[in-house]
Amino acid sequence: MTVMLLRTLGRALSLVLFCCSIAWGQESGDLRDLRVGMPVSAIPADEYVDLSCVGTNNQTIGGWSDFRKCPKTAAGFYAIGFRFNDSLNGLAQVNDTYQGTKVAGHPVVLSLFIDDQGTIDVLRIDTDPKARLFWRKKAYLLALAFKNRYGEDGWECRNREPTEGQTAVGGVLIMEHCEKNADGRQLLLDRAVYRGPGQPINDFVNETHIEIRRIGGANRSAFGREN
Repeated sequence: MTVMLLRTLGRALSLVLFCCSIAWGQESGDLRDLRVGMPVSAIPADEYVDLSCVGTNNQTIGGWSDFRKCPKTAAGFYAIGFRFNDSLNGLAQVNDTYQGTKVAGHPVVLSLFIDDQGTIDVLRIDTDPKARLFWRKKAYLLALAFKNRYGEDGWECRNREPTEGQTAVGGVLIMEHCEKNADGRQLLLDRAVYRGPGQPINDFVNETHIEIRRIGGANRSAFGREN
């Protein structure tokens, strides 16, 4: 790994940890005022916008109380996508750095998975594959902010070996899955950086996927995968 790459990663890590301290959310919540195990009826009505049914052709709903209008996922949840309401963020009005739906500075796609009783069972955070190239190059660093948020200790991680044709991007090759239980939550973290077979030099995979599950809820991931 070159000195220039190390310096770049160091600057990016400093930015991520700084953003984590100001942007992840309230100490008692998993993201802002959201936490797994809370009733969907307790979500502030104006805090989040553009509610939609995950996995449908842009089917929208008028409010959180309409979650049952969405089809169930394979795991039996009602999956709702949403965005932060920029109009309530004073900083977003004066600085585009704070605009959009971001976690620890990273553009993200957010989903809540709600059970039949109207309880939030899973919060899912995915780095946005449609973000600017600048942010997509740093998407794997969101995992560091997530670990910092819930503590560095106690994670069980494993790395997958690349398959034929999967190669490093700029000297970085990551295929990592981590899990941890903390504060009544099961935390799942996947991140990857690689170039797939046949991908051109300006294309690559760089992503982080996070699931925060309520312990005692369904024993499968939000998308139906077994533990």
